[in-house]
Amino acid sequence: MTIAEVSKKIGLSPDTLRYYERIGLIPRVNRNGSGIRNYTEEDCKWIEFIKCMRSAGVQVEALVEYVTLLQQGDETIEARKQILIEQREKLLSRIEEMERALERLSFKIKEYETKLIPAENKLKRLAHNL
Repeated sequence: MTIAEVSKKIGLSPDTLRYYERIGLIPRVNRNGSGIRNYTEEDCKWIEFIKCMRSAGVQVEALVEYVTLLQQGDETIEARKQILIEQREKLLSRIEEMERALERLSFKIKEYETKLIPAENKLKRLAHNL
């Protein structure tokens, strides 16, 4: 597949795909005789993994380290696992922060509905009576 086809299929811009390849997030993509990238299904699976990790908030630096270790072979399994554990902890922390923010927002909405709307309605009635 060409970079345009992969871009459309996966939902990342060609520039992002090139950037990910340049910094080592995705392995070097084979090229045809004209030098055009020729993505395989395996390449696409790898890109989808990276996209998933990025959407979960995993930092690019952590992913580059993960990919580098992966390319070094099985002796890095524990180090790779540790990276994933650390990233999971960071994600759990972010989820907790988001849950607290959601609770605050829900409280504000409830306050709006129980206090502000009745006050606004009172003002409307007063304005109508003028």
